[in-house]
Amino acid sequence: MFGNDIGIDLGTATILVYVKGKDIVLREPSVVALNKDTGKMLAVGSEAQKMLGRTPGNIIAIRPLRDGVISDYELTQRMIKEFIKKVCGFRIVKPRLVVCVPSGITEVEERAVFDAGLQAGARQVFLIEEPVAAAIGAGIDIAKPIGNMIVDIGGGTTDIAVISLGGIVESSSIKIAGDKFDESIIKYIRRKHNVLIGERTAEELKIHLGCVYPRPDEISMDVKGRCLMTGLPKVFTVSSSEMLEAFEEVSVSIIEAVHTVLERTPPELIADISTNGITMTGGGGLVYGFDKLISSHTGITTRIAEDAVSCVAMGTGKALDNLSVMQEGSINFSRKRQLQKML
Repeated sequence: MFGNDIGIDLGTATILVYVKGKDIVLREPSVVALNKDTGKMLAVGSEAQKMLGRTPGNIIAIRPLRDGVISDYELTQRMIKEFIKKVCGFRIVKPRLVVCVPSGITEVEERAVFDAGLQAGARQVFLIEEPVAAAIGAGIDIAKPIGNMIVDIGGGTTDIAVISLGGIVESSSIKIAGDKFDESIIKYIRRKHNVLIGERTAEELKIHLGCVYPRPDEISMDVKGRCLMTGLPKVFTVSSSEMLEAFEEVSVSIIEAVHTVLERTPPELIADISTNGITMTGGGGLVYGFDKLISSHTGITTRIAEDAVSCVAMGTGKALDNLSVMQEGSINFSRKRQLQKML
């Protein structure tokens, strides 16, 4: 049925929903606001994000996904259900669901996502690994016997994979991504300026000043926080070179993971990758200079995919057109299909 198949990029920071025949119809922060006393869900998405760090004692605004996997099963299930209701309304026929998961997910974590999808109202749930979805969304023909390397830097995880013949040949999934950049900014500002800032301020600094490779021109912005010495508000200036220093540890970890995957990749595929280059997707990849940094360390041309943030969601959408192939297991969905047989 038209519009009855849904693809979800279940991100740690943002959830994107693709409806077959309609493209990406929803892009919301993966945040839930809850009344602790009654257990009632007060808001999801953008409305709940506005409450982060600003709630009274009886209301909590939390992210039910951490490091790319479910940390609060019940809230995740309710959040998915709410988003499905938003895009589908009331339907007699339940939708089929394709959900993205990190390539390094465990069977327990995998099962939690699968069950959450069913409990949220889907009639069938398929899981697709994020690097595969990202490659499809970036316009790469993964079915060919040619090696392609994807570096997908999301909010909770960085997934690095070499893909050939529709499957992952070598991969690595590390729990170092966009959220770690935010944490490193908060720690750096606290250490260097003796000022405490919140997550949202750190996010703004990452977007406007963040860089992992020297910028041609130094830029700066004024930041407000709480002075740890006086306990009073303080306004101070942060420069892009300070962000470069703050991000060093996180960026080095991602570069090391890329090196590790390349070291394990068969030589024939390495030759393909050196010709085709490395493709970066995900919001974390938009931090200034990441493509230049990877290129300088590996000697391989690196490009950022067009609309990098939406690549995974677009990939799930394109996968919806091939659900029959997914059911047959022709594309590398590893253990995912077995989960349906267990029911």
